[in-house]
Amino acid sequence: MHRIPVLIIASLIWMGASSGPYAQPFSTDELLSGFEKTVFGLEYRSWSWRPYLVKKFTVPVRFYIHNLAKKNRLPVVHRFVKSLGKKIRGLESTVASSTDAANFEIYVVDRNQYTEVVRAKIYKSKKANVPGRCLVRVVSGRNGIKRSAAVIVSDEGEFLFQRCLVEETLQGLGPMNDDQSLVHSVFNDSSRHSRFTTFDRIILNMLYDPRIKPGMSAKQIQKVLPIVARDARHAVN
Repeated sequence: MHRIPVLIIASLIWMGASSGPYAQPFSTDELLSGFEKTVFGLEYRSWSWRPYLVKKFTVPVRFYIHNLAKKNRLPVVHRFVKSLGKKIRGLESTVASSTDAANFEIYVVDRNQYTEVVRAKIYKSKKANVPGRCLVRVVSGRNGIKRSAAVIVSDEGEFLFQRCLVEETLQGLGPMNDDQSLVHSVFNDSSRHSRFTTFDRIILNMLYDPRIKPGMSAKQIQKVLPIVARDARHAVN
């Protein structure tokens, strides 16, 4: 029996101004490097896990949103997750009618709820250390991601809320690493982005290209990745 790894990402957000989805021009080499850094890395790992393999959903992503915060964020979150299937070719995203039907749960909380929710719903341990300002957990196996769950903070400003929503949700789809060299990406805790940038849309379209399969290594996709990047750039632009 194959062990199913559990992956945790907690984001330490740089509190700066947001920027729009269209940043400075970037090259194909930057896209290839960005794919390698986000898909074949892991910001946080738990027990025995081989992080340097492709992780992605191979079934429709069925979101369920728990709004525990004082402010009702449901319309915003629903709108964002429903848009993902239109922005990422190869990904089907829907909103589930119940938690039993969901494979990606999002908890929207106020800061004073964060630790309790992460321990109870994410770590399932009352004594667990709680990292970051927002967080996503991914359960993945050889055939793809099984489940994801994210915790998003609502009451510490619109920048943090939008940043957490975009970054944690997208990382829950597979590109799980941050890197400070990715200036065009939300997958960079020191960047100013709080939107689903054009750069990240191309990265996600590369990941969900049918030629890129769960469990593949960087070496296995080396030859096809430039072609995938070209096609993804064309699809997004």
